[in-house]
Amino acid sequence: MLKVLGRGEKYSAPCALLLGGFDGLHAGHMSLLYAAKETGLPIGATLLCGNKKGGNLFTFAEREYIFEKAGLSFVLEEEFTRDFKHISPQDYLDLLFSRIRAAAVFCGEDYRFGSGAEGTAELLRTLAPCPVHVLPLTAENGKKVAVTDIKSLLGEGNIKSANRLLAFDYFVQGEVEHGREAGRTYGFPTLNLGYSAGKFLIADGVYGGRVETPLGTFSAIVNFGSRPTFGVDEKKIEAHLKDFCGDLYGAVVRVFPEQFLRPIRKFASAEELKKQLAEDRKTVW
Repeated sequence: MLKVLGRGEKYSAPCALLLGGFDGLHAGHMSLLYAAKETGLPIGATLLCGNKKGGNLFTFAEREYIFEKAGLSFVLEEEFTRDFKHISPQDYLDLLFSRIRAAAVFCGEDYRFGSGAEGTAELLRTLAPCPVHVLPLTAENGKKVAVTDIKSLLGEGNIKSANRLLAFDYFVQGEVEHGREAGRTYGFPTLNLGYSAGKFLIADGVYGGRVETPLGTFSAIVNFGSRPTFGVDEKKIEAHLKDFCGDLYGAVVRVFPEQFLRPIRKFASAEELKKQLAEDRKTVW
């Protein structure tokens, strides 16, 4: 089971440590992970949240799920606070290695740390108490794989291209809320999730995908955004699950959009919306 290091907690066993912000795992990050696995040591990673324009791809809770699936032993989570922003490179490493007994460190050649991003991979090599492995950047079609490009694709609704760059598909994790229950009245009951604060969200629209629940994984039609047919401007995530029967209120689920179906639009009536959803269901199922 993945260990999440809280404030002041230490990982005392010798380990391989991945350094970066790790907003999820993409193809570039995986090169670090594969190299670290060659050591045979438990692997941990530093996670940073709160410093990304437009929000992070994944919340801390979502990243914990991703990193546990990837086989990591622990993560060290840091919020990008004012104090964190202004810590010197030397002080950052002193604090880090006082908590983590790293026997080997892995980072990309563009790794930066400390105030003003003054810390470099070369400085890390000088100051770290263990061997430092600096790996070249991973490219896709001649271009560095980067979170900014993945966000750009998600912002266009191009989920398939974004997922090709991610090691684990984009998803939204949250607790199922009580909704308006309007879908039940025309044969399309949905589960409802709120938007997570600080998370970068895919373009508004209707998607085909899947939903992981405590009762199993189900194919789904997912609405990301408002519900103009019913005059609701508030943005939510609504998912209609195939062949589902049960109660998920309060349960934690993960919604994976997999293909863009159509933009959100206002229908003249609930009956027209029902007809469109029936067509969406044929496309997805």
